[in-house]
Parts: sequence; C-alpha cells; structure tokens
Amino acid sequence: MTASAEGAEGREPRKRMNYGEGREALLNAAVRVVARGGLRKLTYRAVAQEAGTTHGLVVHHFGSRDALIEEALAHAIRTSVNTSALEPGTGKVADFSVGLSDMVTADPDTQAFQYELLLESRRRPELLPQIRALYDTYFAATERELSRMLPDDAGQPLTRLVFAALDGLVLHQLVFGETETTDAAVEELRGLLRLLDADGDDSPENGV
Repeated sequence: MTASAEGAEGREPRKRMNYGEGREALLNAAVRVVARGGLRKLTYRAVAQEAGTTHGLVVHHFGSRDALIEEALAHAIRTSVNTSALEPGTGKVADFSVGLSDMVTADPDTQAFQYELLLESRRRPELLPQIRALYDTYFAATERELSRMLPDDAGQPLTRLVFAALDGLVLHQLVFGETETTDAAVEELRGLLRLLDADGDDSPENGV
C-alpha cells in the first residue's frame, strides 16, 4: 500500500480533454501501444495509461476493441498518406517521396503499427479488409503520381514494384536506422523512373 500511495502521489494529474482532442489522443496512444508491444498488448487499460486518461473514456469513445483497432488503422492511414510524399502532385520525379527517411525518423510508431497489423492479419483474417484498405490507399496514391510523371499511365505491376521498394526501405530504416541509406536508395529509384520517362527532360531547370 505504501508503494501504491507513493506512486499515486508522484503521478501527474490527468488533464481534461475536449471530445475531438481526446479521441485523437487515444488513437495516437493506441498506435504507440501496438508499435511497442504488438497487437496483443492493445487493451483499453494500456491505451488509457499511455494517453494519461481513464479506462472508461476509451470504452466511451470506441465501444469495442475491434472498433479501436479499425479506427486506429484509419488514423494511421490519414497520418501516413499526408506525410509520405507519395503524391506531391507535381508530376516531377525529383519531388517523388522526398522526405521519406524524415517521415520514418519523425514518427516511427505509426510505421511500426502498420507493419504489426500487416503481420497480425496473417493470423487474424478479420483484419485483412482494413489492411487491404490501407495498402489500396497507398497503391492509388503511388499510381496517380507515377501517371503524372511518366508518358503512359502506370499499371498495377509498376505501381506495386515502386511501392514495394519504398515500403521495404521504410521497414529497413525502422529496424536498422541508416537514414542515409534510405535517401540514397530513393534517389536511385528516381533515377530508374527518369529512364522510364522517354519523353522527359533530365535538365535541372525543368525540375525533373
């Protein structure tokens, strides 16, 4: 009891969160819990502790563990797509996937969370629709940007090849670090994309 009392005294008081802010904080907490301990560690109590709030608030926002997983994955999709530079929209090879290594360095938990669920979906097929939705979002963004860069629309095989290269680099950086290796490999990928653009002008002033 003494230890518990001391722990309670040393704990910072929980802050009251507004509804939207609280929901986002809980989703971020869920991502961190899974990234660090795997999906088996995702419980209401673990998320509440990570977010510095109550178990009841997590239940109130999500209702079920499956709903929490689904919404955390959707949150991870929004976060990753917005920061991945997969689709800068310029149609310039030089802009493609700029800052990929910085994205991993800045938010490794979001990336690790997605890989954790990807592997877990092999054991739990009910997760596969969410994982497929995640990757379909990435594939679509990659295909749109490749079609802007190249003289012909990018098909599924090329899209999958390019995204698989980027996905593998993210995973390797998560495990090994080595941001310089990621940056160098992405630049090599851009070089290959320039070769595919038969009508492209490689001159720097054109920004290719």
